[in-house]
Amino acid sequence: MLLSTMTSTRTTLSLFGLLTLVWGTSFVAIKAGLDSFPPILFAAFRHDLASVLLLAFVAASSRRWLPRTRSDLELIAIGGALMVGGHFSLLFVGQQYVPSALGAILLSLTPMLTALFAVVALPAERMRIHGVAGLVLGFLGVLVIANPSPSSLGGQLVGVLLLLGSAASFSIGAVWAERYTASLPIVSIQAWMMLFGAIVLHAISLRHPGETVAAVEWTQSGLLALVYLGVFASAVGFLVYFRLMDAVGPSETSLVNYATPVVAAVAGWALLGEQITALTVAGFGLILGGFLLVKADAIRSSVLHRGSTAVPAFYDDSREHVVVEGNAYVVESGSETGYPAD
Repeated sequence: MLLSTMTSTRTTLSLFGLLTLVWGTSFVAIKAGLDSFPPILFAAFRHDLASVLLLAFVAASSRRWLPRTRSDLELIAIGGALMVGGHFSLLFVGQQYVPSALGAILLSLTPMLTALFAVVALPAERMRIHGVAGLVLGFLGVLVIANPSPSSLGGQLVGVLLLLGSAASFSIGAVWAERYTASLPIVSIQAWMMLFGAIVLHAISLRHPGETVAAVEWTQSGLLALVYLGVFASAVGFLVYFRLMDAVGPSETSLVNYATPVVAAVAGWALLGEQITALTVAGFGLILGGFLLVKADAIRSSVLHRGSTAVPAFYDDSREHVVVEGNAYVVESGSETGYPAD
């Protein structure tokens, strides 16, 4: 029993470390790839590749992977439009203006924004006083990072606003998704969301003159960045994320969002020569503190219930009502899976 517990703990820590490494370095890959690709088209290509891989996986591993109900189709459309299309178009455009770590830090606001929008949009949702304090602390962290002054009303502030919009797009989609019931395993829903999101991204790119295949510079570094993002950060990363969700639940898995900026900062410094300011570090500390306050009840509940067993949800063909915990889908029956903000 002890050996089994130790093995399970090591596996969980390994998954957490792998996911943190892959998603943290993905922000560096985005920065590197932006030298070769127009931003929105780059995001579209990433999801072209990732959706094909994930759809192949679910077709081979699940008995039910084709959308069958109107609810499935509406959930896929909402997730594809907001949680992929809107989210990643704003992320890739905004990342042009800020260092890798700053992008990761600002996206770590996603669970807090989801909680805020849920209180506004869903009558059953309530927020306690420590949650309100956490939101205030988180947004104070954003103000510290943005440093809005006459001298800073330039590129970085534009990037900060775009990245906030990226986090908000994901959060609105996540809250909207709570109204739907999925008849498919959530990884199948996610694969179709990515495909629909890729179509949305291509449609957005067509609206911008510079977003053309002719503008792409087919460099080795750009292609490596694309493959890394499509294969490892998206397809493989999401499967690792789902497995981690099954092991520890959504609240603890959300902590990945607050480890990835550290990896992004180190990788950005080592590979791109990026510098991180004291204000950025201070702002990240405030955002992290805000997250812990907003999610205090969920984290406490997760710790108290640790040790319960669960069937790996992304292999479970019996799906129930979709609700949202932070930045993750949760199923009312107790199996938890989700879609990460990065």
